Amino acid sequence: MSTENPQFAVDQRVVYPSQGVGLITEIYERDIKGEKVPYYKIYIEVSDMTVMVPVKNAEMLGIRQIVSADDALKALESLSDEIEPVTSDWKQRYQMNLDLLKQGSIYDIASIVRCLYHRSKVKELPILERKLYDSAKKLLEDEIAFATGKSIKEVEGMLHAKLEPLGAILPKKATIIDDDEDDDDEFGDEVASSRNDDDDDDDSDESEEADNTDDDDEEDDE
Repeated sequence: MSTENPQFAVDQRVVYPSQGVGLITEIYERDIKGEKVPYYKIYIEVSDMTVMVPVKNAEMLGIRQIVSADDALKALESLSDEIEPVTSDWKQRYQMNLDLLKQGSIYDIASIVRCLYHRSKVKELPILERKLYDSAKKLLEDEIAFATGKSIKEVEGMLHAKLEPLGAILPKKATIIDDDEDDDDEFGDEVASSRNDDDDDDDSDESEEADNTDDDDEEDDE
């Protein structure tokens, strides 16, 4: 008998950083090598998708409960914090923010939104960063909405109010040295060609994380 005890309950909303805010619709067991292994079945509304995650893998994947209303509002307030200088190398910046997203705390997600919003005021974001920004912003909006009981439309307005003054007060001469003009030209083809590859990688990584145990079981059963 498996010793893993579910940390979450049916009908509880959770944050799955790489997927979005989800609802646990079922906790069930699967027979694996003669052992009962508990799984979460999580419905992700933003993508209209259901994922099955072994209970023992939930923490590794960053799955966590919705924060309190106080923490949600603190994260919202952090959007207007002063921005620290960031690298102008978009590939390095992208990886740094992607790592933050995987860590998955609401403050990490707010940091991504603040960083990329600020960067977009300096220069248009590359495709991959724009997708990361949109995903992080949607995740932040959804969690704050569920935590505070406010509508998505209200939360969108709150986020805009915190972010927009940041752009308005930026000095005309940016403190960040924008030296990625040549980088964009040099790596333009690479970004274009990697767009589909990254989409495929994202899908395969998420599927592999959630279903890794399933694949192993099928091989063992054979």
